[in-house]
Parts: sequence; C-alpha cells; structure tokens
Amino acid sequence: MSAPLRACIGLGGNIGDVAAALRTALAALDALPGTRLLAASRFYRTAAWGVEAQPDFINAAALVDTALAPRDLLDALLGIERAHGRERAGDGSRWGPRTLDLDLLLYGDAVIDAPGLVVPHPQLHRRAFVLVPLAEVASDLEVPGLGRVSALLEGIDTGGIVPA
Repeated sequence: MSAPLRACIGLGGNIGDVAAALRTALAALDALPGTRLLAASRFYRTAAWGVEAQPDFINAAALVDTALAPRDLLDALLGIERAHGRERAGDGSRWGPRTLDLDLLLYGDAVIDAPGLVVPHPQLHRRAFVLVPLAEVASDLEVPGLGRVSALLEGIDTGGIVPA
C-alpha cells in the first residue's frame, strides 16, 4: 500500500432495497484496508440509462482517502458488488438491472487506461446521474483532461434527477 490519496466512487442500483444496499456499500468502503470514507452524497433517483426499459436507479457518490492501488481498489469494489448479489454478464451486455454498481470514477489525478480499468471513468463527464451526486461531495475536484466537476455539471441537463 502507498500513501493515501483521494478517490471518488459512483454507487447505484435498481433491484431490491437499493437504499439499504448503498448504505451497506458505503460502510464496506469505509472498512476497506487503508481506506476512509470522507463523504457520501445524498441518494438520487434517476431514470435508467442505456437500456431504458427497467426500473429507475438510485445513485450516489462517495469520496474516500485510500492507500489501495487503483487495481486493488477496483477489485475491492467488485468484491463489494458480489457480496450484494451483483452478477456481471459475461456476454458483454451492459446497462441492465443490478443490485449494486460501484464505479471507480477518479483516483487522485491519475489517468489510467488498462484492460478492465479506465480512470477517469470514461463517461462521467456526460452523465448527470454521476455528476449530480459527485458535485455534492467533490465539486472542486479536477477531472484530468476535462476540468472541474462543478464546471462539467454546468454543461449538462440534470432534469429528472431528484433526491430519493
């Protein structure tokens, strides 16, 4: 493990008791080795994106300090998902219903493009369901190559995203 740095995690889900899953996922983040939960946004109800014929999502964002390396943090996030019944389709399908989805949005000012790990999250600047909660906990953070979270949020439509 290295010296702690700031990371941002996107949380979401739309199957089962999502609010309870998000609360336990936040506790699990805080319990990761060398990791401390600094802030969590409110929960927001958002329309499904990608595959729209599914229940609305509840989304949130978390800000953590972590000494975990990026791949170790991602592996821990995937483990938390699995503990909540998340099954990732091996057929490459995306954007379907899920009990819990945890995305590594930012890892300090790192830019990573490795198999299975891309940071900053490649679409975060286009997705209001990510930026609204992220701005609540990290509005001044810079998204490498794109600008401040607050400025990115100003450039997108946030209609339809409401506190859950």
